[in-house]
Amino acid sequence: MDRFEIEGQEVLDGTAKPSGNSAHVIVPKRWRGADVKVVRVSEPDSNE
Repeated sequence: MDRFEIEGQEVLDGTAKPSGNSAHVIVPKRWRGADVKVVRVSEPDSNE
């Protein structure tokens, strides 16, 4: 696993959920318009 160092304001733990031909992660409404970064920390479930 690679290690990344990111400076930021908040951290959330979540799961990428199916969305059409893609996936999405829900973040708080107050984050709307903010720059965000998403880091995958596990292998995807091969069943999806």
